[in-house]
Amino acid sequence: MANKKLLPPGLAYLADNITSKHNILGAARGTGARWAKDLNLPKEAETIFFAGCGYQYASDLESLMSLIRKVDKSAISTELTINLASVPKKLGIDAAGIYSRVMSRGGDTEAQPLRDSVKILRKLGVEFGYLADDEPCCGALLHYIGLHQEFSQHAQEVYDQLKSSGVKQIIGIIPSCTYALRQLITNRDGRSNLEVKHFCQVVAEKLPSLKLQFPRKVKVTYHDPCQLTRYFGLAEEPRRILRAIQNVELVEPDHAKGEWATCCGGGAGFEAVFPELSEILAVNRAKELTDTGAEIIVTQCPGCIMQLKAGLKELDTRGVEVLDLAQIVAMAIEE
Repeated sequence: MANKKLLPPGLAYLADNITSKHNILGAARGTGARWAKDLNLPKEAETIFFAGCGYQYASDLESLMSLIRKVDKSAISTELTINLASVPKKLGIDAAGIYSRVMSRGGDTEAQPLRDSVKILRKLGVEFGYLADDEPCCGALLHYIGLHQEFSQHAQEVYDQLKSSGVKQIIGIIPSCTYALRQLITNRDGRSNLEVKHFCQVVAEKLPSLKLQFPRKVKVTYHDPCQLTRYFGLAEEPRRILRAIQNVELVEPDHAKGEWATCCGGGAGFEAVFPELSEILAVNRAKELTDTGAEIIVTQCPGCIMQLKAGLKELDTRGVEVLDLAQIVAMAIEE
């Protein structure tokens, strides 16, 4: 069991956010649910869409990582900055949110994968709800950084909440959240299992019912999120979906794909502890993928999207987009 005092400040900061505010950023409860306010999703349903922290707080997380990387390259230590960040949080001031409003592009375009997922699931005839401001944080980071006692308590609270809400099936979009819900929360200690699937599994199962055509001819490449491929074994499903879209040509590196795909350098708080190394890995992976000649890098993880965008920026590569698979499919759906 990890001693909290021995954790790097970046991880301790994120872990405290989860236990005290029930989201990785430490934002006010319900802030992340704004993306769905006009979608009329019921709160009570046997099947729910689990949005997770990554996309719901994507803009703020990207701003926070940008700040950490700027500090890491400056004379000010990252440890000092993160320790200082805890002071305004204790006073009720949302430091990351303030920085985001100053530095980010504005709006909530980073939540587009969530809205597109809803559009696709509805097109497939799936009946589902969304817990909105009652959606719990999966708390997976607590497990990954060794805070097993804290995670065990958090996992029980999450499980109890889901069961008391009448949830029987969960469709997740973020790999780490979906894995945590399936393997670390509902499949342990003799609990009555909830059925947990990743979004791409649901789409792949119902793919024959979709007629997909992208608005223009385009070359895309696919980046495998580590957990989705190595933990879930979902490597072929997203590729099958991409190959089913007319006007989309899938181009990939010769070897660095599937379970052998190179990591983008993100995940489990690695970016917050080793920002410089994380950025190097992001640059290396972005170059591997753009060397294929692709115009769009497709993946299924907000952390991967953030990392690959940072890598492209460092490479000064222009004209290449990084999108979630849900965004590609949504653009290809014929109305």
